[in-house]
Amino acid sequence: MREGTAPFISFLLLGGCLMAGSAGSAEIPDYDQARWDPIHFKPAIDTASDKQCLECHQEIMEHRVRTQSPAGVKASEALAWYQTLDTYQGEQDTFHRRHLVSDYAKHVMDLKCKTCHQGNDPREETAASSATGSTDLTQRKHVDPMLCAMCHGQHNGTIMGVPPGDWRETGKLFNNSCLTCHAAIRTNRHQVNYLKADAIEAAANEDSDVCFGCHGGRAWYRITYPYPRHLWPGGGDQAPEWARGRPSESDPRFLVGMTKTAKAAAAPIEEK
Repeated sequence: MREGTAPFISFLLLGGCLMAGSAGSAEIPDYDQARWDPIHFKPAIDTASDKQCLECHQEIMEHRVRTQSPAGVKASEALAWYQTLDTYQGEQDTFHRRHLVSDYAKHVMDLKCKTCHQGNDPREETAASSATGSTDLTQRKHVDPMLCAMCHGQHNGTIMGVPPGDWRETGKLFNNSCLTCHAAIRTNRHQVNYLKADAIEAAANEDSDVCFGCHGGRAWYRITYPYPRHLWPGGGDQAPEWARGRPSESDPRFLVGMTKTAKAAAAPIEEK
C-alpha cells in the first residue's frame, strides 16, 4: 500500500459509516416531532380514533402485570384492590387493559383513548409557560384527575340523606340495592358516550356492586364528583340547595354521538 493511502481509505470508510447512519436515522420518527403532532392537541384529538392512538402507543395494550412482586408475593395469590368487588372477574391486569378490553369494561363501558386523554402541553407540561399554551389543559397532568373522579370519587351519601358511614354497612338498610331508591329517583342517568346505559341498568338489577363500583366502591379520592343534575320524569324542576348552580347536562363532548342532541353549553339549574 502506498504511503498516505491508509489515511485516505480510513476517511472514506468513516464517511460511508456516517452516511449510512444518517440514512438509517431518517427512517426513525423523531420523538420531539411526534410529541408535537397535531393529534395531541385540539381540535384533532377530539376526532382521533383508538387505532390512530395505538399506532404509536400499542405497548399499553401489551403490558402485563408482574406474576410476582419484588417482595416475592405472587399475583395469583394476592387480591388487588380492584378485585374486591364482584364485578371484576379474572386475573389481575394492567390499568389500561382493565378499562378498555376487560370483559366487564366491554360490557358496560365504551371508553376511548380520547375520553381521558385530551392532550397535554409538552413544554414543561404546563400551559402557562408560553403565550400560545392552552388554558384548558390540566397543569402538570396528562389526564384531568376530575375525569377519574367520575368513576373513582367518594360516595356522596350526605346529600342523598342516607345514614353516614361506609355503604358496605349502611347499604344493609336498603337491601344493599341502590335501586331501592333510584328506581324512581334521578332515573335519567348514564346517558353519555363512554358508558352503555342499558347494559348498566340491566347489570345493576342483578348485582348492586355495579352501582357501588363506580360510586364509592373503587374510590381513589377523598372528594366526590359533582355530577350534572339531569332532570327526570316526575322529579320536578326545582333543585335542592346543594344542587343549585350545577349543570343540567353532561359535558358536550360526552354527548357526541348520542341520540340526544348535545347542547352548546350545559345550562345551570335555575334557583326557584
